Amino acid sequence: QVDLVEAGGGLVRPGDSLTLSCEASERAFNARVITWFRQDPGSDREFVAAINWSGQMTSYDSGVNGRFKISRDNAKNSVYLQMNSLKPEDTSLYYCASSTVYTRRAQSYDYWGQGTQVTVSL
Repeated sequence: QVDLVEAGGGLVRPGDSLTLSCEASERAFNARVITWFRQDPGSDREFVAAINWSGQMTSYDSGVNGRFKISRDNAKNSVYLQMNSLKPEDTSLYYCASSTVYTRRAQSYDYWGQGTQVTVSL
């Protein structure tokens, strides 16, 4: 079973916007925190944003707060990451992940997608 599938990545220029999507299986989605991480080659997987089961509570890395917005559609078993004012530093492979509780520790997540590439370049 494929539990999480990301989509929406691409090549954009600085200042542009992208919206990523994460479609989840029932077991990976319901009553769970869904979190976006990103990872550059040779680096650890880094926290980006998280949303709780109801969508009422969100958390962001300080580097993306104010530019990115995470949202959740429980009817579609999907989570989205709207990314505005993109910077070259946002270039990374973006993953969504699922956990029973909120945490910023990547190693605590038990379900992961394959990732979608976001490249911000002139």
